[in-house]
Amino acid sequence: MLRFDLISIFPEYLAPLKLSLLGKAQEKGVISINVHDLRDQTTDAHHSVDDTPYGGGAGMVMSAVVWGDAIDQVSKNSSNVDLVILTPAGKKFDQRMAEQFSKSQQIIFACGRYEGIDARVGKYYRQQKNFRVHEVSIGDYVLGGGEVAAMVIIEATARLIPGVLGNPESLKEESHSLATDSSESLVEYPNYTKPASWRGLDVPEILLSGNHGEIAKWRRAESERRTQELETE
Repeated sequence: MLRFDLISIFPEYLAPLKLSLLGKAQEKGVISINVHDLRDQTTDAHHSVDDTPYGGGAGMVMSAVVWGDAIDQVSKNSSNVDLVILTPAGKKFDQRMAEQFSKSQQIIFACGRYEGIDARVGKYYRQQKNFRVHEVSIGDYVLGGGEVAAMVIIEATARLIPGVLGNPESLKEESHSLATDSSESLVEYPNYTKPASWRGLDVPEILLSGNHGEIAKWRRAESERRTQELETE
């Protein structure tokens, strides 16, 4: 069972992780999702988690002391941990990364805020034999914190774990998972359902033909067309 642990100063922000497929997967014991309040590791009256940056500059930086204590607590007795530090400066998350994460034993998400987490946190845990550290971004933009990004990564990762989806066959034809060559990534072909005609727009005749060989060819061609259009936009 893959265990997800999220550390945040806004644990209530992560309530949607109890819903839909993720909620059902937790009920079945396929995955485990645990949310931890970073402020539980503070020792001062104000529950401070940040301080001014060395060298000056705007904003506040989250404390290595508090984060270290929190990560130590969550990873206690764990021999194989992926630590994901959410940051706009990180490596772009994609389907291949989701596939890699789906094979993990425990993933800890450090949901930073403000100007980010003291850089020594990532450096320290990279030196620990039982940790793999990943600095990850979900896009070329800045969010208020890492909570939304963590939820995106968890949903993309968890659905690849056997037992999470009701019909695992659907994974084979999804966007970014179509190609048999791992170096090639295609988006999914367009899908249609009843009625066959709607507001003057008809379902492509090939999909009504019952010729599954020709339908497969059409779908492949449409996937390639849509992928090429995205690449040229």
